[in-house]
Amino acid sequence: MKIAVLTGAGMSAESGLKTFRDSNGLWEGHDVMKVASPQGFANDPGLVLDFYNQRRRQLLQVEPNVAHIALSELEKEHEVVIITQNVDDLHERAGSNHVVHLHGELLKVRSTFDESLIMDWRNDLNVGDLCEYKHQLRPHIVWFGEAVPMMDTAIQLISEIDVVMIVGTSMQVYPAAGLIQYAPLHAPVYFVDPNPSISSSERITVFAEKATTGVPKAITALKTI
Repeated sequence: MKIAVLTGAGMSAESGLKTFRDSNGLWEGHDVMKVASPQGFANDPGLVLDFYNQRRRQLLQVEPNVAHIALSELEKEHEVVIITQNVDDLHERAGSNHVVHLHGELLKVRSTFDESLIMDWRNDLNVGDLCEYKHQLRPHIVWFGEAVPMMDTAIQLISEIDVVMIVGTSMQVYPAAGLIQYAPLHAPVYFVDPNPSISSSERITVFAEKATTGVPKAITALKTI
């Protein structure tokens, strides 16, 4: 059985990662456009790099939770693809082998001169850290106003699946929210979120719980298909 799992910030929150954005639209006290847009980077690269340096340091101090591990173990019985809005590597660290990052990866950087020049990066990234062409490196993150390069890949993958699981995301933020419309109409949907934005129906089963308790229940349920 082919299973696509769409994950968001709620997936990693129980590992201790902050979800960054709070109710007033600030990320760690910053206007999102100042730390997560091309314009913000152009105006104050030091501020932007420091913001992501803090996120990177935090990521390296946390571990995958039981929900990440449960999804990785699902690969023993099924063909699983994780399509995540998260920029952490917790799915990979838990053992998942097929992870598509829609919004980039925190532990990678890329050249501002050639965006295909991407490299692993676990330390702080500072102004003056240059690519081989002597241009500034930037976080390998999809910022507001930028295209989502992995979107076409995600659409193709979700169009071929048998089951969809949605974990820790409201599915209200586009373009990721539009992915579900590409799933086959016969594919059942399991939705795990403590504050679900949709209700159970003939096709949709909602688990109004956090990821660590809801994901194991959703996996048990889909095994009865």
